[in-house]
Amino acid sequence: MSAASLLRDVFGFDAYRPGQQEIVEAVVAGRNTLAIMPTGGGKSLCFQLPALVRDGVTVVISPLIALMRDQVRGLREAGVEAGALTSGNTAEETDAVWAGLEAGTLKLLYMAPERLAAGGVPQMLKRVGVSLIAVDEAHCVSQWGHDFRPDYLRIGELRRFLNVPLAAFTATADAETRDEIVQKLFDGVPPAIFLRGFDRPNIHLAFAVKDSPRQQILSFAAARKGQSGIVYCGTRAKTETLAQALREAGHAALHYHGGMEAEARREAEARFQQEDGLIVAATVAFGMGIDKPDIRWVAHADLPKSIEAYYQEIGRAGRDGAPAETLTLYGPDDIRYRRQQIDEGLAPPERRGADHVRLNALLGLAEALECRRVTLLRYFGEEAAPCGNCDLCDRPAEVFDATTPVRMALSAALRTEEWFGAGHLTDILLGSMTDKVRERGHDSLPTFGVGKEYDKRQWAAIFRQMMGHDLLRPDPARHGALRMTDKALPILKGEAQITLRRDTVRLAKAGPAVRAMVSDEDAPLLSALKAKRRALAEAARVPAYIIFTDRTLIEMAEARPRNLDEMARIGGVGAKKLESYGAAFLEVIAGEAAAPMHPHRRKLAGRDEGAVYDRLQEAQARLARGPDGTDKPMSCSASQLSKVAQLRVPDADALARLLGPRHADRFGAAFLDVLREG
Repeated sequence: MSAASLLRDVFGFDAYRPGQQEIVEAVVAGRNTLAIMPTGGGKSLCFQLPALVRDGVTVVISPLIALMRDQVRGLREAGVEAGALTSGNTAEETDAVWAGLEAGTLKLLYMAPERLAAGGVPQMLKRVGVSLIAVDEAHCVSQWGHDFRPDYLRIGELRRFLNVPLAAFTATADAETRDEIVQKLFDGVPPAIFLRGFDRPNIHLAFAVKDSPRQQILSFAAARKGQSGIVYCGTRAKTETLAQALREAGHAALHYHGGMEAEARREAEARFQQEDGLIVAATVAFGMGIDKPDIRWVAHADLPKSIEAYYQEIGRAGRDGAPAETLTLYGPDDIRYRRQQIDEGLAPPERRGADHVRLNALLGLAEALECRRVTLLRYFGEEAAPCGNCDLCDRPAEVFDATTPVRMALSAALRTEEWFGAGHLTDILLGSMTDKVRERGHDSLPTFGVGKEYDKRQWAAIFRQMMGHDLLRPDPARHGALRMTDKALPILKGEAQITLRRDTVRLAKAGPAVRAMVSDEDAPLLSALKAKRRALAEAARVPAYIIFTDRTLIEMAEARPRNLDEMARIGGVGAKKLESYGAAFLEVIAGEAAAPMHPHRRKLAGRDEGAVYDRLQEAQARLARGPDGTDKPMSCSASQLSKVAQLRVPDADALARLLGPRHADRFGAAFLDVLREG
């Protein structure tokens, strides 16, 4: 079958998402390929679909067992023979995979990179006819990345041994990481590289300065009750206390961090995958293997470590393409902590410098004065117009010329020989006669009392933004005292000006910023469809989205299909899912059971050939007893009618071969008329 017909019949999509088709065509053609695509951009389809078109087995190297198991379940639900060899398999599951490989029926074999270290695995893959290697999360090959997996370094060797094409996929890879992937996986020979846009327009972006941060998170979650969400926390302890606070506020919530027992982590992952509306308070240990498409929001209770980490973490929301939201809280303590992490790390100096640049990019996004998406995409080398889907587009920042107060603050830091933090410098600028000011004689400085135009809260915002713009940087050798950077010199010398925001300290907006998922009129039906999905998922013991994603249910609620043909035209409803679930969901929509449909007819549902089949059946009914109604009854089988309906060229000889001479004599002319009408 062609890629286009498999896209429709197996995966249930009439068209590719932007950027997918070129990648699929390159992989089908057997070209070595590297695709950098945004999370939620449909990476999996770009190797799953070619695996079905190509002969032989496609081996998929993926880093996490939970992710592999979910993808295998999803493929099987869609009628695809797929299996995984993981340490989490039962003996029966492993036997079934081997049986499929030996019989030549298995099309996709998922495997963790660690398995490549086992003796004899490359030889086994050669013997079972592997014709393509697909590598998910290819950035794990980068030794500088925080997701580095040493066994990924074996993949290039495997490619050479099998002598087959390799397709590598990742969501985030800067130029440095891309070069490393090409070197390690493709021996430095550039593959076909597809760098797809980083924009995720369905995700609303928002930042807020910390001001009672726990309450800010609780308010954000309360406005999104019943929706699946992730709260990323900077420490393990915070995941536990925040999950407890969320439960006390009436949410279904659990915590997740790397210090938990492996079994407890697996249970948490399984619950999050399978339950609707669950919130997980987690460290960054949670996420890379989470393939749940209907996460409606991601909040950061603490500032992420870099702009790449931020992009990857918010990218877990809205992978189904439906509206999703984010909120990132930050404050001066976050900035100090992240700087300290970099400065006290073990990386060589040039790497630490690069990490400061990445953090600066994130702080620039946090302190942005214009559309956040413009700022974010510019970092990834893309230009965009204001998005209308971020907090700064919703409510433009109130700004002021801060050159004078910033120069005052820099002067205060220099005159105290850069030995003090923002609190003491603020006291000097406000003229506050504290014990510390008096003891050090700082009341005699020219800067003492020059900043009374601003109050303590405003000075806190100014100092935080100065740290965010990397004008002042905490010095760990001086217990976090603020030191001026080279970026500040032009402002201090009067050669440059700076604009800051006035309104940076306010509670995060509690109400949802995105439109409701469906109209008020369709909301009750969407709830009923979700209830049906939940019941089917629980019975099958699979995550709800394996049945249908939120996006598919939303389309059902809005389109209200009346029969299986209309149901088949809903995005995400492939032939196997139509067979398994179509009637059950139609009953929810129509309030009554759908008319039964012959399996051969159902395979044509939603296609033009389905309507042709119906007209052939009508013509057959008219002629069942011959043109005069007196002959012996005769009819074609459903299989024959299906084949006739799919005839590309209306040809009498081809029809006779399909039907046999007797049936062709009775029905041939009428069937040809139907086929010519198309």
